[in-house]
Amino acid sequence: MARTPSTMRALGSTLPTFSLPNTEGGVFNSEVNLGERGLLVIFMCNHCPFVIHLREALAALTTEMINRGLTVVGISANDAQSYPQDGPLEMKRERIEAGYLFPYLYDESQEVAKAFDAACTPDFFLYDGQKRLVYRGQFDGSRPGQATPVTGDSLRAACEALLNTGSVSDDIPQMPSIGCNIKWR
Repeated sequence: MARTPSTMRALGSTLPTFSLPNTEGGVFNSEVNLGERGLLVIFMCNHCPFVIHLREALAALTTEMINRGLTVVGISANDAQSYPQDGPLEMKRERIEAGYLFPYLYDESQEVAKAFDAACTPDFFLYDGQKRLVYRGQFDGSRPGQATPVTGDSLRAACEALLNTGSVSDDIPQMPSIGCNIKWR
């Protein structure tokens, strides 16, 4: 199992504009569907042990944040020809089985992942209502094979700060996410 860190894109970076199909036959457009309270973009895939490790907690945390007004999307950018378990049909099944309420988008061209400088799954990017990056990094300090419980505390702290104050202060630690590398073509 490869351990690839996130790139830690510069805070304050502008949200890349994107439009991607979701697993329900619709399209998510970042210009149209951006919530005024912010947007959480999660690069993920179905087969990654790092994503599977936090699956239940991710579903719970994102459901809570959606109910509080945060827009959330998951994006799979893996090459589905080499990794068919990460293609749109399997993504649709995973969204239902995992209980994800957020749209699960497929980046077939991988251009959106490149625009975000996404490197691994999972990789988290939190943008404020002005489309500025305020958090990037890990879900929490738990990793597969470790005894550390999955809590989501790193991402939760950033989301709570954004929803409560409209920003994420410098005192909230931002550690790189660690996961499987995106499966590039």
